[in-house]
Amino acid sequence: MAIPGFDALDFHAFHRSELPRRLAAGNGALAAPGVGDAGPLAFRIGTDAYTYVPREGGIDVVPGDEGARTVIGISQDAWEGVVHDLDTAPGLLYSGRVTCLRGDAMRFVRWEPSLRAMFVGRPIFDPAAVDLRNRDGSPLDPTRAFRPGDDRAEMAHFLDTAGFLLVKGVFDAVEVAALRQCAEEARREARPGDKRTWWGKNRRGEEVLCRSTHLGRKPGLCNLYRDPRILGLGALSREKLVARIEGGQDQGVAVLWKNPDMAEGLSDLPWHRDCGMGGHACMCPVLILTLYLTAGTPEAGELRVLPGSWQSSYPFFEATDPRAPRGVGLAGEPGDVSLHYGDVMHAAPPPTGSEGPFRTCVLLGFAREGARNHRGLESYNDVLLGRDDGQVEHLRRVADRASGADPAST
Repeated sequence: MAIPGFDALDFHAFHRSELPRRLAAGNGALAAPGVGDAGPLAFRIGTDAYTYVPREGGIDVVPGDEGARTVIGISQDAWEGVVHDLDTAPGLLYSGRVTCLRGDAMRFVRWEPSLRAMFVGRPIFDPAAVDLRNRDGSPLDPTRAFRPGDDRAEMAHFLDTAGFLLVKGVFDAVEVAALRQCAEEARREARPGDKRTWWGKNRRGEEVLCRSTHLGRKPGLCNLYRDPRILGLGALSREKLVARIEGGQDQGVAVLWKNPDMAEGLSDLPWHRDCGMGGHACMCPVLILTLYLTAGTPEAGELRVLPGSWQSSYPFFEATDPRAPRGVGLAGEPGDVSLHYGDVMHAAPPPTGSEGPFRTCVLLGFAREGARNHRGLESYNDVLLGRDDGQVEHLRRVADRASGADPAST
């Protein structure tokens, strides 16, 4: 059955004619640099399989999976979702919709930027090749921060070029204090396993709250979508976007708490995109506004971004991985607001300090009018909440389970 709004695909016809055509037209050259040492990857539906074999300057499609280093068992529906840029490797792993029949499922994750290049022609981001420019052609300073009264055309250009924007002093101290009270109320109401909150454990084994979602029915928070300052910032996008709270939905507001010394959960986030659990082709562009209730310094647990990455793909990396790019930290203070497109690569590394307060933020969202989850769910991120205790497992652990392997063997 075809995914509503997208063409149905035949597994054999696509691999025998359509995909080779796309690869020969340039998608193969786009995809090849992203594979690295992951080796050939195969998709298997039932007894049928095809392997993607990287080579210098391209990707070859080979029937069968005998030569694949990693073999992913997948349904027709999920495979079509990957081809249409609707389903993702992490999202399929968290939801248990794929099985790694051979090798390590994390190689499927590493292949994702190349798969997107192969299937839809999305380029792979190269941090070393970025050349961002201001409207006058001068080099763009990605660390620049704006003020509410600054030129809107300059702000819009910066957002469109870098994929993010930091605006200082949007809310005053009294307003921030009131929002902190709303956040604390949400914290008191949170319960592990309520399917609305993300939990983790610190190194002492204590349960800690990382995020509360679906807070759009709280007046002190949903009223932010009526605030002309928030609406004005959302309107900086070149796309016509509407508040994600429209239509009676309540998933358009969340509160995030950074925590020190985390051992489990998703308080510290790797380099990722916000559509990393799925939905890019039917939801994006999405614009996320982060309203800082406390400082977002490195000591408090900062938000880091990769300037210019929002119209391309980049591999999964832990924020602390020495191979990962450094990016730019958004040095938000209480009352500041940052904006970023959901597609911009960003990370939330662990706080470098041991004394709080640690970063606390309200998260708001704007999306295309009529954007809907292609699987009919409230949120793609709901697949993260599969455990009854509300703990969000690390992707590495989920991949090991899908692979049926001991991490040491991969």
